[in-house]
Amino acid sequence: MLFAAAVAALCAVVSVSYRLYDTDLWTLLAHGRAIATLRRITLENQWTWPGHGAPDTGASWWFFRLLIWWLWSAGGVTALFAWRWLSTLAAFGLLWAAARRMGARGLLPLVTTTLCVLAYRIRSDVRPETLSAVLFAAVLWLLESQRHAPEADAGPPRQRRIWLVVPIALLWANTHISWYLWVVLLGAHLADALLAAVLAHRAAPAEAAGHAARARRLALAGVAALAVSFLNPTGWRALAQPFQFALAWRGEPLYRTIGELHPLVWGANLRNGLPLLMAGWPLLILWRALRGTAAGDGRTRRFDLAETLLCGLFTAVAISSQRFLGPYALAATPYVARDLAALAAPWRLPAWAARAWPRALAAATACVALSLPEWTRPELPLGLGLDLSGVPVVAGDFMRDHGVRGRGFTPLHFGGYLAFRFWPERDRLPFMSTQPENTPREDRLLYARAFTDRDAWWALDGRHHFDYVVLDREQSPGDHLPDFVDYDQLWVTVFTDDAAEVLVRRASPEGGPGPLSAVVDSFAYHFLPAGRQEREAMIQACTGDLALRREVVRELRRQADSSPWNGRAHHLLGLLALMDGRPDSARAHLERALERKPLLPRVHEMLGMIALEQDRPRDAMRELERERALHGARRGLDLRLGQAWRRLGDTRRARAAWQRALEAFPDDSAARDSLAALDAGR
Repeated sequence: MLFAAAVAALCAVVSVSYRLYDTDLWTLLAHGRAIATLRRITLENQWTWPGHGAPDTGASWWFFRLLIWWLWSAGGVTALFAWRWLSTLAAFGLLWAAARRMGARGLLPLVTTTLCVLAYRIRSDVRPETLSAVLFAAVLWLLESQRHAPEADAGPPRQRRIWLVVPIALLWANTHISWYLWVVLLGAHLADALLAAVLAHRAAPAEAAGHAARARRLALAGVAALAVSFLNPTGWRALAQPFQFALAWRGEPLYRTIGELHPLVWGANLRNGLPLLMAGWPLLILWRALRGTAAGDGRTRRFDLAETLLCGLFTAVAISSQRFLGPYALAATPYVARDLAALAAPWRLPAWAARAWPRALAAATACVALSLPEWTRPELPLGLGLDLSGVPVVAGDFMRDHGVRGRGFTPLHFGGYLAFRFWPERDRLPFMSTQPENTPREDRLLYARAFTDRDAWWALDGRHHFDYVVLDREQSPGDHLPDFVDYDQLWVTVFTDDAAEVLVRRASPEGGPGPLSAVVDSFAYHFLPAGRQEREAMIQACTGDLALRREVVRELRRQADSSPWNGRAHHLLGLLALMDGRPDSARAHLERALERKPLLPRVHEMLGMIALEQDRPRDAMRELERERALHGARRGLDLRLGQAWRRLGDTRRARAAWQRALEAFPDDSAARDSLAALDAGR
């Protein structure tokens, strides 16, 4: 058991050891540093300039922010990862203990817990949810320990243990907006106790009295816990925020653009086994209920109302919003572990499993085998460190070194880092942070529309007269704001790398020189636009204009030298080198681009094309297959794979590749001609 538990714990540690990329971390650090520096809980907004000085809607969640700042100050990134490991082990260790208290025996619950950790994994970034997860698990352990206490161990000391929910509620109310989850857990168990009392009323009055007493203890503990929850910096306002979010904020266009608030994406959760978990848990509940009915045992009730209520609620909210994947995985762990152990108990084990060590090795192997597909996800590479490729680190350096300040427009996911970087300089604070509710509502509405509606961008700029703009270089398909900025011709790019672009106003609204005209004179990019549309037009123009191509190459080299995150600059340099007929130089730039930004689309494809031109078909196949693995099938990949196989003399695989190309793209004339030539023996 100890060996298998150690392997399961190690799997949990590895699962949550991918590089930190969540931009909320910087918001937490900024707030925690301010609390430590000012030696008080900051009740006013100090993180964005439009709403500066207004009440801070996140002031009540001060405890975790201060805790994370202390950890960061003491041990940096290593301390943050230690927190991830310890909080994950504490949460799922408590849930495993709850499952054992509920009757789960053997090694199968360890495998089940490992599966649930994989479903929880994506929510393990350093956020208040990690502390909430421990509190969630502690409440569930308390509730199940009391519900399944043996008769000999059900005296006053164990009964009083439920009152530990009171300090947990107090800590939770000062930690995170999810404080209400303990109410959900306690409410489900209160309903279960009341149902048990009603069912046992006639057949077993003494047992009914015990269930009724448990219901009274739960109700009294819940009232006391709710009362102490008001002991937070903003009182009832903090407790009202979950309902305010559900009833008002969530309907705003801005919140609908936040990825974690979108419905569950099933395809992104195939490796972690979440669909299996969501389908299996209700089936286990049904099996348990039918088993109780068949047994006809009125005193040993198989149907578990608490489990059923929690399964229905957390499944529904997890499907509707990815933010609730963490609570879903936590709630499922003890119940699925218990039910699976009960389902497997009557099974007859093979002879080799009669001894303990073979069973332990089998359980440990299952834990690792379940985890491997999720551990190899390319977008969540394992490793200790911060993923800064999408953070405006060097853009912040540029702003600091060259006096870029004033009223700036910044996307909300950059706001936390810029607040962390420049607080308390008000004229360098971001326009919006990862807590958009701190921004005035009118600004939130215009901000949400500004990325798709040029008039909304003009209205927002007219409202504030921005001096500079920081834009996300990773322009999503629906983001047209960089194109609007190019169209305005009021702005000039002065810095750009893979993470961010900094643009400053050419002239003041009155028509004179802009406040940052000196920065324009020294650092303006004259040929590199900010948006995708103008950039594609620039590349197209470079194909027939050698002089323009040389100017663009000069500015791209400057861009590449200005930041270590310069994968896109090397990508374009490789493309222009191909236009110049220099495949070796193009290959070097493209390989450098992948070193900086491994998930850049079409780069492996371009390397495969170069390999085909240089008669290196095996290298071409490797690059083309890598492109498919990372970004899926697209026009041209199977065509070129067929060419590589043909050069290796394997006509069967070449034919299969060209047929796949035609099946996916029936108008692919090159694949059709290649098949015709192959049939004709040419």
